[in-house]
Amino acid sequence: MAEGAANILMRDYNYELPPEKIALFPLAERAHSKLLVFDNGNITESTFDSAGDYLKPGDLLILNETKVVQARLEFITATGARVELFCLEPAAAGKEIQSAMLSTGSVEWFCLAGNLKRWKNNEVLRISGDASNAVKIEARFIQREAEGVKVLFNWFPETLTFAELLDSLGKVPLPPYLRREAEGSDKQRYQTVFARAEGSVAAPTAGLHFTDSLLGSLEAAGVQKGYLTLHVGAGTFKPVTSENVIDHEMHREEIHVKRELINRLYECKGRIIPVGTTSLRTLESLYWTAVKSMREGIFDGQIHVEQWFPYQFEESELPGFRDAFGFLAKSMEERGIQELKGGTRLIIAPGYKIRTADLLFTNFHQPGSTLLLLVSACIGDDWKRVYNYALENNFRFLSYGDGSLLKIRK
Repeated sequence: MAEGAANILMRDYNYELPPEKIALFPLAERAHSKLLVFDNGNITESTFDSAGDYLKPGDLLILNETKVVQARLEFITATGARVELFCLEPAAAGKEIQSAMLSTGSVEWFCLAGNLKRWKNNEVLRISGDASNAVKIEARFIQREAEGVKVLFNWFPETLTFAELLDSLGKVPLPPYLRREAEGSDKQRYQTVFARAEGSVAAPTAGLHFTDSLLGSLEAAGVQKGYLTLHVGAGTFKPVTSENVIDHEMHREEIHVKRELINRLYECKGRIIPVGTTSLRTLESLYWTAVKSMREGIFDGQIHVEQWFPYQFEESELPGFRDAFGFLAKSMEERGIQELKGGTRLIIAPGYKIRTADLLFTNFHQPGSTLLLLVSACIGDDWKRVYNYALENNFRFLSYGDGSLLKIRK
């Protein structure tokens, strides 16, 4: 087991975040967000539209193209009570989020339920669109689960996919710490400009700062782009309630990575720079997928990384980055596999060595969160200097806030 994690106390990864420092709304212009740059112990300030000043030709920017779905459905019972269903993941075992989003007519889903006690077991809940929107949906209670309910959804027109249905009748799943209802503008702003694959219930927020214009200027300067998908689950907001990190159960998130990106990572001569913790977590999970397959002599194109798997090895036992990604590239080619997919529960905590990235774009995260642990794994105790500087110099925090570019400690 990860003995080192037993000594990581969550109280050491807390800081005081005044409510006024939390950005409740995004800036009018995405790329005008402030950018804190941390490089070899030095802290400087810039903005995202000047991000190119810190990148070089040949660098490979890794972007998570997951798309946030309007996962909140609000129903009214026969007695007038409001019941909200927050759609998290398919209820069928082994069912992928991306394929379930393409279901037509009906689907079973695992949901969090607000005001569940007002929903009688035999009552069918309904939502209908307005005069210009003929879409209708019904929800039938199936059973309680550990932290929510299993629900059967049926809808009309039956030709609509579940993703299209949510887009028509659902609401944007803003983070709970914003403590406000979603507005019309959130549908566009709580989404990256490169979002493509429906499935997330939270945005990969570091990507919210990038515009088509900024990405185009970076490409013109010789910075390459690569895309992967990690569907962000509600577990990203789950607080660490245990005293020791070792007792925290990490949530699973679904991953899809095409062979083209594996090849580009293997061939990359420049720096690898993930945009956001989700992109970094995916890259690291790819590395450990290679390690697992190389050790077991089995490769099936599936990603399956458990929380503490990386923490059991001595450094001398592990392959380098190029060996690991070379193995993945060669194995996929030999077996005709075009996409790696599966899930990860990987936790990146202090003491973990980042193996796949040189720099990291990321926002400023909640106190006592696994995302703050990840930042500490990247830059050590300097996370305190970075966050103190951001608090003292009017940086905006959390999902709609400003961001940072961190040079990862090797």
